[in-house]
Amino acid sequence: MTAPDGLPLPQRNWAILTIIVGLAASVLSAAITNIALPVIARDLGVTAARSIWIVNAFQIAMVVSLLPLAALGDVLGYARVYRAGLVVFGVASLGCALSESLPVIVAWRVLQGFGASGILSVNPALVRFTFPRARLGHGMALTALVVATASATGPSIAAAILAVGPWQWLFAVNVPLAVIAFVLALRSLPENENLQSSFDVASALLSGAMFALLVIGLDLVGHGEWLLGAGGVVVALALGAVFVLRQGMIATPMVPIDIFRQRVFSLSLLSSFTSFAATAIAFVALPFLFQDVLHRSQVETGLLMTPWPLALACTAPIAARLSDRYPAGMLGGIGLAIMCAGLVALALIEPSTGPIDTVIRMAVCGIGFGLFQTPNNRLMMSSVPRERSGSAGGIISTARVMGQTFGAATVGIIFGLTVNHALGPGRALWFAAAMAGFAALVSLTRLVGRK
Repeated sequence: MTAPDGLPLPQRNWAILTIIVGLAASVLSAAITNIALPVIARDLGVTAARSIWIVNAFQIAMVVSLLPLAALGDVLGYARVYRAGLVVFGVASLGCALSESLPVIVAWRVLQGFGASGILSVNPALVRFTFPRARLGHGMALTALVVATASATGPSIAAAILAVGPWQWLFAVNVPLAVIAFVLALRSLPENENLQSSFDVASALLSGAMFALLVIGLDLVGHGEWLLGAGGVVVALALGAVFVLRQGMIATPMVPIDIFRQRVFSLSLLSSFTSFAATAIAFVALPFLFQDVLHRSQVETGLLMTPWPLALACTAPIAARLSDRYPAGMLGGIGLAIMCAGLVALALIEPSTGPIDTVIRMAVCGIGFGLFQTPNNRLMMSSVPRERSGSAGGIISTARVMGQTFGAATVGIIFGLTVNHALGPGRALWFAAAMAGFAALVSLTRLVGRK
């Protein structure tokens, strides 16, 4: 059972270790796959365009299942959903490693995405029930640190694995991590009380169809299929309207609509979505800027991309301590303003800009985002009742993934509308800076009327 204010020691330390291992495995699975796509495509005898489905399948499976699995955590318990996610993730990772054709590996990647969703959907709720309220900021900072570190080291880990073994090892490495996390999770994770009595299958199907069509529609628009993509987005929005109406009609909604009536939660969620979209735009556009415009090598590009997540990882613990003293609206507004300034500086990069100068600009973005993320996540989780931690965590995770998806699609649209391709990355970065500036204003708005 869960203590009134977090888990007692030493159980808390074991729970933290469990959360870290599972989170790192799921993030690494997404971070290390991209670099291996050319190798996998050649080995399986498929085109580069078709191999993208190895990434898309994982992403879509995550998006459609985050909210339902988070709601299932309110019914069955967060620990049970987390452990089930680890089992599915581990089995699917082994299936990916043993695959010998594209359709088979895509099918396993879908299952792996569902497993990762089981881990990520209830992660914020588990953190909330693990840490005492006074140290919740430290818990959120720890998860931000793990995500940033896994994202930063993912390409290097992938390159190291591919240097000594086949691409199948990229998936096989997840199996022992999943086993370790599952064994730790058997006794250490908190068990939430006051479980809900029912799970709304109709709402789960509606939300799944809505997010699947939305992601696919945005992807089609990003690839120039305007009519078909717009049609998918319109249908997704219609399903979303039906979903929202249904939530107000049932006793135990999958997404409690009244959460959004809390001004602080809604504004925090909007700033989170917008900031992650800005981050995704930058991370998709920057490799094109470095390689196609500045003529850096792939190795140089990888090194130049590292300072952002590294600075984020260093800033997260500091932001956690600051969040105990200062309001999240102020910290987030300052952090996102710093990130906006860093993105503007990156958009102004010229071929004569030196590598040290570029590293500084990347680090500024990471510092700004790190100053925003931890206090913002802490505020969102603490602003809702404990019994709705699962739903709130699912909403937070979905906003992050949808922000990243929207950002990636936006880059495709900007590139498609830019005749001179050399100007595309810079324009994308200017748009990312505008989104970060907007997110900063939204964050600062939370201070208005604050007692």
